[in-house]
Amino acid sequence: MKTIYIVDDEANIRDLLKKYLVKEGFQAEAFSCAEDVLNAVRRVPPDLFVLDITMPGMDGLELCRTIRKSGDTPIIFVSARGEELDRVLGLELGADDYLAKPFSPRELLARIKNILRGTAAPPRGGIKYLKELAFHTEALKG
Repeated sequence: MKTIYIVDDEANIRDLLKKYLVKEGFQAEAFSCAEDVLNAVRRVPPDLFVLDITMPGMDGLELCRTIRKSGDTPIIFVSARGEELDRVLGLELGADDYLAKPFSPRELLARIKNILRGTAAPPRGGIKYLKELAFHTEALKG
């Protein structure tokens, strides 16, 4: 079961997302500030973060920078700051996706599944290699 950490200072958004993601088969933990989630990450790292930008203390952009210093866990921003500049800044700082509020929980779920699909571990038994692989060299030259 994949674990998702939600960080948002709005209790109603945290609760809605947590309930929705749990209903969809994820383990979800919700946090109101960056400091709390950073403490939790030391104990149990998640498979994905959903971050708000505007929060008291360390904001979501700084939290994203901090997360990126120690790994490549996927990050999706969900923020009321939906201007192009905000979206571009979030993506340039290392977010994998950015969704402006108000948003559809179904759309967020689809984005989460899409990102997690791209980070899935190889199947058990390791990587399979083809013993013989033939290429049409003329076709490859273009």
